[in-house]
Amino acid sequence: MRANREIALLSTIFTFAREWGLTEKANPCTRLRRNKETPRDFYAGQIVWDAVYTEAPSELRDAMDLAYLTGQRPADVLKASTADLNNGFLMVSQGKTEKRLRIRLHDGIDASNLSQFLDALLERKTMAGIRSSNLITNQAGLRMSYAMLRNRWDEAREKAAIKAEADGDSTLSATIRKFQFRDIRPKAASEIDDINHASRLLGHSTQEMTKKVYRRVGEVVNPTK
Repeated sequence: MRANREIALLSTIFTFAREWGLTEKANPCTRLRRNKETPRDFYAGQIVWDAVYTEAPSELRDAMDLAYLTGQRPADVLKASTADLNNGFLMVSQGKTEKRLRIRLHDGIDASNLSQFLDALLERKTMAGIRSSNLITNQAGLRMSYAMLRNRWDEAREKAAIKAEADGDSTLSATIRKFQFRDIRPKAASEIDDINHASRLLGHSTQEMTKKVYRRVGEVVNPTK
């Protein structure tokens, strides 16, 4: 994958050079063969999720919950703010694709789990005297940066892995260490029964991308008897 990314970068640089008139030569990357890529296939089950969640500080739990309930990428989770709450929707503008979504907070008169989470989060922020409009903040009320998220994630995951090891479950410990924050998005996609719903929530233009990359659990079937 690293080699493919570097070829793509060089190709983009050369394309700009042609557009700017710096060269008239053909792009040398065009005929280069890319390595076959296999999509990441890690699925964080409930035991793994609970193990990390238990060790996580409150701000990391908030980030995990918001990422799961919205199915959005880490960067979009971290930039979410109260300004994005509008007329019963959480407004999302995806940074990677510029896709715009309106995530419905209520189904009729019933509040969704996302709505309940946001209400509780905003109440806690008010009680703590945090005035920042950002939804995910640290204890001091500062917006959670990716570096801050990564440090808290690594620490909570390691604590969970060490605890599993101490309990004699080396297999669980090894699985926990494979869990990355970005796996929360495919976890959300995998646990939504309706593939159309999952695809729309993730902002995919086709269901094929959702199926190929983000659905990491098999079809539900019945046993022989």
